[in-house]
Amino acid sequence: MSNARVVLLAGPSGSGKSYVAHRTGLPVLCLDDFYRDGDDPDLPRVDGAVDWESPLAWNAAAAVAAIDALCRYGKTETPIYALGEDRSVGTRTVDLDGFSLFIAEGIFAAEIVADCHARGILAGAYALRRPRAVTYVRRLARDLAERRKPPIVLLRRGVALLRAEPSVLARQSRLGARPGSGRTILTEIAALRVADPFAG
Repeated sequence: MSNARVVLLAGPSGSGKSYVAHRTGLPVLCLDDFYRDGDDPDLPRVDGAVDWESPLAWNAAAAVAAIDALCRYGKTETPIYALGEDRSVGTRTVDLDGFSLFIAEGIFAAEIVADCHARGILAGAYALRRPRAVTYVRRLARDLAERRKPPIVLLRRGVALLRAEPSVLARQSRLGARPGSGRTILTEIAALRVADPFAG
């Protein structure tokens, strides 16, 4: 048995969640790997197109199950999701390697704060907050480099997300993820590690 706990890291798309998560030095679980496949009939749609910004496009139950398994056993199998293909393309093993604290990061991380808290496995929950213009540029550069969608789609999506960012952060805050800068979040996670002698 592992008896580990999770720190959930939410924030708008492109805000730098993965970067901050890996800077903690803790094991990282990528929650974006739990998107539903593009042919899932239960995917939410707007005007006939899949709404990938909706939490309903994400498999929260599977994400929580993976987090719970990591907390209990220290290891689990997770999907590998190809965003450009809108589907899972394989699996990977996530191993805590003896750590009793790990990060689970993704744009929908705040959606499972209450569930993780109820299970007694939540160490903390944050929403990464950066200047909107910085997030917009980071997101567009990343998405273009990774060829996630055609450029015109990425530009339109980027503008829409830029406008929606305040409401996204407000929702994540209501769900229990405390907004903060990257520096603040790293400082608080470092304090959690000091408080837990087995956190690594």
